[in-house]
Amino acid sequence: MSLDRERVTAFAADMERSVARLEVLVQLSRDEFLGSEDSQDIARSRLLVAIEAALAACYHICAQQLHQAPPDYAGCFDLLGQAGIIPADLASRLASMARFRNRLVHLYWRTDWGQVYDIMRDSLGDVREFARIVAAM
Repeated sequence: MSLDRERVTAFAADMERSVARLEVLVQLSRDEFLGSEDSQDIARSRLLVAIEAALAACYHICAQQLHQAPPDYAGCFDLLGQAGIIPADLASRLASMARFRNRLVHLYWRTDWGQVYDIMRDSLGDVREFARIVAAM
């Protein structure tokens, strides 16, 4: 089977929309972000959408092109890196984001908002790069 181009394009668009919204939030100073529960709620929501869309694209690519089921969320990106579909260093960074997604979902009461801010400041380019790669497939 081949990739469902419409699905992959939709996932990439979801990633891009979420990254664009997060880039607005990261323009706040760290103190402004840490003091704004509304900004934190938006950040959590948009990070989850971005990561979930990346994971959905990853799982689809693994199933259709690699004919493999990843062992877990982080392992999905590792498989794409090992197959040369995405650069290995990008795969490693996205795997870390997948693990962070698990903390946002399952340990939401212990969210480190400083870490969320750091991810927005330092890692959105990784999601954007992945979106660009999958949209071009």
